[in-house]
Amino acid sequence: MGNKILEIQFTDAGLQVINIGVLCSQEEFVRAAVESRAHAIIVSSLNGHGELACMGLREKCVEYGVSNILLYVGGNLVVGHQEWTYIRDKFTEMGFDRVYPPGTSAQVAIEHLKEDLQHFAEASVS
Repeated sequence: MGNKILEIQFTDAGLQVINIGVLCSQEEFVRAAVESRAHAIIVSSLNGHGELACMGLREKCVEYGVSNILLYVGGNLVVGHQEWTYIRDKFTEMGFDRVYPPGTSAQVAIEHLKEDLQHFAEASVS
């Protein structure tokens, strides 16, 4: 799903969104997250190169001191046909907290994000 559409839907759901644009480097994502004190980085892939773009993102977060940030990814994540369970497992192994197949409603990710942020807040208080 296009990042502008996601921005509108997430904002309408009451979430603060920092949209850094398209074709951004991992460093740009992580720096923006650090500067804005974000609780999550959400990557949407339209071109099928999500695997390439996301490889090492969790490590980059650790490098920048935000190892506990939520990482979500969704969309057209790989080139060619691969079984969804294989794709999901691959991104989970790369450190992503949530992985969504093509066609997933933004509302699903919004609900998951709100749940995960609530759990994060509860864990911070404990």
